[in-house]
Parts: sequence; structure tokens; C-alpha cells
Amino acid sequence: MRPYFNLTRRVAHLLSRYQLTPATGSLVAYKSRPARVVSAADKIEIEIEGGQTKRVRPKDVLPLHPGPVASLNALRLPEVDPQEAWELLEGAESDLKELAELLYGEHSPGAAWGAWERLSDGLWFEGTTDALRPRAAELIARDRAERDAKAKAEQAWSGLLERLREGRFEPEDRESLVEVERLACGQGAHSRILKALGYEETPVSAYRLLVSVGFWDAAHNPYPARVGVPLQDADLPVPALQPLTGPDAEAGRLDLTHLQAFAIDDEGNQDPDDAISIDGERIWVHVADVAELVGLESELEREARARGANLYLPERTIHMLPPPLTHQLGLGLLEVSPALSFGI
Repeated sequence: MRPYFNLTRRVAHLLSRYQLTPATGSLVAYKSRPARVVSAADKIEIEIEGGQTKRVRPKDVLPLHPGPVASLNALRLPEVDPQEAWELLEGAESDLKELAELLYGEHSPGAAWGAWERLSDGLWFEGTTDALRPRAAELIARDRAERDAKAKAEQAWSGLLERLREGRFEPEDRESLVEVERLACGQGAHSRILKALGYEETPVSAYRLLVSVGFWDAAHNPYPARVGVPLQDADLPVPALQPLTGPDAEAGRLDLTHLQAFAIDDEGNQDPDDAISIDGERIWVHVADVAELVGLESELEREARARGANLYLPERTIHMLPPPLTHQLGLGLLEVSPALSFGI
């Protein structure tokens, strides 16, 4: 019976291609939504959900059930598990009517619409209303896993936006907020999060969002990152300072440790680099001798040249030379300091 059944179904399918208009009161699909045919002529008048009517071409709708459809509001039936219908149709070709009967035990307009939703969903079945078939089990498993992953991602996305609207974030949101941080630091041009929340995609808007949810402190300074300066101190090996006085001292240095030296700096300054001494009628100007440890074209010198200077920010200092080197060369930080001294 199956070959004959398939043959008659194919004939019906061919005939349906030449059916110009569906019957009045029948159920059709219009843009993947249910519709009831109100009248049929050169154009078809249909009623869609909500009671609105439209005039469409015959090719714009797909006939699903001859009707009559009393109301679109009562069309949807309770959800059913398609597993059993899928198993019964395994290895065979069917049509929408048979699928509706297997799913719901009837061929009503509601059952036809439910069967159409299963077919158009594309998970369990594939094909057309006149020639549909169950999909392979491995394809169903693959697509179901992909859909589950997508649903979880959408749920996580919605949760993130909800928390940000409430002015907070969770530790697991940090990775997602990196795109906003990049824009706030001038290292990116777009942010999906800012766009979804209705913010302008600008560094200022990104900064305000990060501060408002507590990702950044209100005193956070984004400008060094925006202009591309190094954000950390130079981190290079520092040679040890050789003795400056005594028998092992470097030859050629003048010992001025008997003079009092005065530096005018802020209290707690950790990189004093100049000082003065008064010696009778002579004034000495002492300048920290960085070349004592930083040789020309050395790695330290190239790093300092690339940075140009210490970067003094309101919240911290970013050093052009490693802080251990400054500790050895800053005037007065050790008992004896190397200096270039000029007597005037």
C-alpha cells in the first residue's frame, strides 16, 4: 500500500500546485503565521491574528486545512511530544494531514497548524506539506544541542543587560564587559552592550556605564590607556651600584659628601633628582647621574628613551626606569649617591 499511497500523494501535490485560490474559510499560513481565508478572487482576503484583514496574492499563502476555521484564537492546541510520530514515520514519506493525525489523533484546523509548526520548525521533520519525512536522529541531536546552547547564550545575555540596567554586575560578567572597557579606553569603536542599553557608542558613555555599575571606581583614570602610553613601570634587570667612595670607588669622582645638600621636593618624594649645596662663595648644583647605571644604547636606555619621562598621574606614577634603579640613583635615598655636580 505504501508505494500506491506515495504515488497518490505526489499526484495530489502536483494538482495542488495548479490550485489558484484556497477555499473560503480554510486555514492558510501567511508569513509563518496562521490566517483564515475570508474571500477568494483574483486576490485573497485573509484574516490574521488580532482580527486584521489583508488582501494578498495566492502565491503569498500556503493552504494547510480546508476548514472551516471558526476562530484563529482557538486554533492552538496543547504542546505534544513529537517523538512517537517521528518513530512511526521513520524511513517513510508522509504529508501534513497524516502528521497531524499522528500528533493529535485528529485532522482539525488546530491539529493541522500544530503539525505545520513542527514541520516549519525543522527539528524533527523536513520537506513540504505534501512530502515530508522524519529527519535523521544524529541531525536532531546536533541541532537540539545547538539550540540549547543558543538559548543559554540568549538567557545569559538577557540576564547581563538586566543587571546592568539595575546598576550592578556579577563576577562572571567581567569577560563580557571587556568590550565596553576597550571602548572606554579608546581601543575599540563599537559595543554591543552599549547599543542594547541605548547608550551612545563613545568612550565617555562607556566610562559612565562602567562607573555606574561599579566595574570601575569613580576615580578611575582612562586617559593613559586612551593615548596609548605604557600603563606599568619599566620592568628590566637593574645592575648593582658600585662603591662610590673608598679604595674600591670608581676613579675620577670628586667626593663632596662633606657638603650638606638640600632638595626642594614634596614630602615623601621617591625620585629626588637634583639638590644644591653652599660651599663658601660657591654654589653646587647636584644632578642625579643616571648614566652610572644606564649605559648608552643599553636596554634600559632604549626603554627610557621610548617612554620619555615619568608619567605623573593624580593616582600614581608610572616610571620610565625601573623603581629599583631610581632607589639606587635618587639623591639622598642611599647614604652616598652618584651625581653630576656643577660648582658656580
